Amino acid sequence: MDNILEKLGAVLEERRQASPDSSYVSSLHAAGMDKILKKVGEESAETLIAAKAAEFGGSLDDVVYETADLWFHSLVMLSHLGLSHKEVLKELERRFGLSGIDEKASRDS
Repeated sequence: MDNILEKLGAVLEERRQASPDSSYVSSLHAAGMDKILKKVGEESAETLIAAKAAEFGGSLDDVVYETADLWFHSLVMLSHLGLSHKEVLKELERRFGLSGIDEKASRDS
């Protein structure tokens, strides 16, 4: 599981090149950023609902499932912009060890 993001990134790039008729990922790219963002928004809302339900005894599996969908569609969005998980991980690494308050203050200045 260590390199699942690498494997997924390779599959996303491969599917981006496929025919929109044969690949869900390709069909999202063909539909454009608005469609991709709509999916990210839908998956975000579903993740929030699952998390709220889990807080009151709902399924934790649903939270994991919906978060996976959210991450997947976020990766498609990054791919559409010519980015990958690597840039996000690099940014998280940059922030590692910083206080969240200090990091936010650095963006505000």
